[in-house]
Amino acid sequence: MNTNIKATNMELTDAINDYVNKRLEGIKKFGKDGEMVSHIEVGKTTNHHKQGDLFKAEFDITVNGKKFYTVSEKEDLYEAIDDAREEIVRQMTSKKDKEKTLFKRGALSVKKMLKGMTRRNPFTSKY
Repeated sequence: MNTNIKATNMELTDAINDYVNKRLEGIKKFGKDGEMVSHIEVGKTTNHHKQGDLFKAEFDITVNGKKFYTVSEKEDLYEAIDDAREEIVRQMTSKKDKEKTLFKRGALSVKKMLKGMTRRNPFTSKY
């Protein structure tokens, strides 16, 4: 896994770097058979607020040619990182579930065709 962590408008401390790497450990299971590249940007954004700090965590992850992107803005940096990680995991599992469902549906269609239960051609979706 190739990880690039960048800090904007703040200093990237070892504690933040370790926390982000620890949160990315669970995401590695989605890239078992291929290369995973992740670009993480954490920073402080206060341009549109009169008082208080607002932190942003931006995750851009590419797994096997598929891109996943999310941004989270919270009042606490660690909450923003956790929220962005949860959203990335949700996107990855959704994509994985859709691929499994499509494969199963296609396999069932081929099985029916081979048994002679239907004349439908699964490759052209026509009768």
